[in-house]
Amino acid sequence: MADKTKKPRQAAKQSLRRAELLLSISREVAALENHDDVLPAIVEIAARESDAERGTLFLNDPSTRELYSRIGHGAGFREIRILNNTGIAGHVFTAGEGVIVPDAYADGRFNSAIDQRTGFVTKCVMCAPIRTARGEIVGALQVLNKRHGGFTDDDLRFLEAIATQTATTLQSMQYAERMNEARKQEMRFLQLVSDVTSDIDLGTMLTKVVGEAARMLQADRATLFLNDEKKKELFSRVVMGDAMGEIRLPNHVGIAGAVFTSGQTINIPHAYADLRFNPSFDKKTGYFTRSILCVPIVNKAGKVIGVTQALNKRGGPFREEDEARLKAFTAQLAISLENAKLFDDVQNIKNYNESMLQSMSNGVVTLNEEEKIVTCNTAGLEILRTTGPEILHRNAKDYFVGPNAWVLERIKVVEETLHPDLTMDAELTIGTEQVSVNVTVLPLMSVAEKGARKKLGSLMMIEDISSEKRMKSTMSRYMDPLLADRLLANGEEMLGGKSVMATVLFSDVRGFTGITEELGAQGTVSLLNEYFTVMVDCITKQGGMLDKFIGDAIMAAFGLPVPHDDDEDRAVRASISMVTELWRWNLERAANGRKPVDIGIGLNTDVVVSGNIGSPKRMDYTIIGDGVNLASRLESACKQYAARILISENTYRKLRGTYRVREVDRVVVKGKTEPVCIYEVLDYHTDETFPNMHESLNYFKAGLVYYRKGNWDESAKCFKEAGKLNPYDKLAGIYLERCAALKAAPPGDEWDGVWVMKSK
Repeated sequence: MADKTKKPRQAAKQSLRRAELLLSISREVAALENHDDVLPAIVEIAARESDAERGTLFLNDPSTRELYSRIGHGAGFREIRILNNTGIAGHVFTAGEGVIVPDAYADGRFNSAIDQRTGFVTKCVMCAPIRTARGEIVGALQVLNKRHGGFTDDDLRFLEAIATQTATTLQSMQYAERMNEARKQEMRFLQLVSDVTSDIDLGTMLTKVVGEAARMLQADRATLFLNDEKKKELFSRVVMGDAMGEIRLPNHVGIAGAVFTSGQTINIPHAYADLRFNPSFDKKTGYFTRSILCVPIVNKAGKVIGVTQALNKRGGPFREEDEARLKAFTAQLAISLENAKLFDDVQNIKNYNESMLQSMSNGVVTLNEEEKIVTCNTAGLEILRTTGPEILHRNAKDYFVGPNAWVLERIKVVEETLHPDLTMDAELTIGTEQVSVNVTVLPLMSVAEKGARKKLGSLMMIEDISSEKRMKSTMSRYMDPLLADRLLANGEEMLGGKSVMATVLFSDVRGFTGITEELGAQGTVSLLNEYFTVMVDCITKQGGMLDKFIGDAIMAAFGLPVPHDDDEDRAVRASISMVTELWRWNLERAANGRKPVDIGIGLNTDVVVSGNIGSPKRMDYTIIGDGVNLASRLESACKQYAARILISENTYRKLRGTYRVREVDRVVVKGKTEPVCIYEVLDYHTDETFPNMHESLNYFKAGLVYYRKGNWDESAKCFKEAGKLNPYDKLAGIYLERCAALKAAPPGDEWDGVWVMKSK
């Protein structure tokens, strides 16, 4: 009987204690001033009275549609946020009914993400909605893992009572906190505007603007686009999130372009449902755009100068208050943005000019009105063999002294006349070194009001031509000086590999081996130097390029690196001159008791490959190709045909001038299969060296016709007559021998008059 009366008394006693506790909670909560004090007290009481290991109080954030907790009982995060429709707390918040979950991991509503983050293991859950007296649910109160047994309906009713008892106070504190946060945001807004207007660097300003815009609107990222009037593009220097450097797009394209051109705000809750949205950026970066708010930036004059765009507001789409806040924000910044953009444009021009000066190969030195040196670019420091501290801020009269005083004179002339002054091929003395330069001095002027001009100082451009002069001197040893000038003027592009039409000349000394044996080493070198001097002069006078010396042989080309309309004629005239000058030189040698020198020359015109050829350690500008090889074969053929100048039909057909030429033969040279017609140039001959030339050549031509027809007897008669008219013509004798040999051993019906050369 005693037991039956004891339990009701205990229950009544517990109910009374809990009622007193609820009153105590009300008094305690009312005495506290903020969430940071209230929440721990409520959670502590709820966990203790429910015999739970820990508890959490979630409040709803309407702006983000999230449940958040500032602190949990025991170890935990300072703030936990979850969507207000997920997890057991989200279910209780949306359903408005408390629940007891005896096995958390067996319940589909349970969200284990927080357990995974904290290492805590949730076994059972009891959760009650926090409902105000007007029935509005503002959050959820949750306790976890009852230490003894399981949660009961009495536990749930008490938890609901605690939640209800504190709901009004919590809601009031939320309102107060939101008001405080709004005031803080306004203060931050005013502070930001103050910070931005004090900064004139565009990049820094944009970083601040988009950062604060994203925070102010609770957006994932923000972008500020300014209009580039020259290019008609919107550009942005900074993007929140993944950095992309500078973004540019036409100022009429996409959402930003639509806002810029219309001047109207666009608020899109679902980006992919709007046809104006361009998803290419998302595809490129992997970002997913949900919502967009884009407002125009309008200056004081009412002109749209850009747009500000925010993406993906946390908790839902952007609201009207977000639009109003962003408009007010950008309106305050418009003047500062224009100033920053103007400063940025000026800075870019300054950087461009400085970069251009530093990259110039010519030295640039500027002087102010007092003739003090203000700037000197890198090339100028190198040319003057000086450093910045040694030259800058020095007076020109103290720097350009002694043999360099002429520079100061030119500067003073320009200051007096205000006209440019040019000094060509002058000398600067730098220590013990002489530097060849071209110096141009220009007046620096500014245009003042009404077109008046004001003198600012002088600008001096220094071109170092020392290496050019050395190069010209070196190149002039190999080609005509005018040709060297053209090569230097056109630069490396003339030395690149390319196919060109050229006439190639090969010459070789006859019997050179015997000469070297007789003269010895020193005599041979002396002979070659004299010989090459005479021959090279003949080549360069006709605009030819000396390619190389090969022992006693000379290789030259006409038509490169600078082509002419008459390169074939130039080559022929050079060859004729080489023989006539050689004979004149031989007369001098004979007068000194020295043996004469004889040569053979081969010419061929064809497409050859020209350019710098060799290894990185040694390069030569030369030519290669079949056309080169044929010229070499013709030079060798001079021995077989007792000729001095042989030219190919390729050269013969392109000649513009009239020369004394005879057809020599149709031959297949060594290494080739197709025959080529070759001709002998005879213009170097005199009446003494080739008497009766006209009649003799007529007989020779007739004999060649009979020869090719296989009429050996008639051919031999003609060659005999040619030999009688000119006993020195060895070629006629060669054909007489051929006719006798072919008559003795006829070649047969396949005879076509082509001679096959067996040697090079």
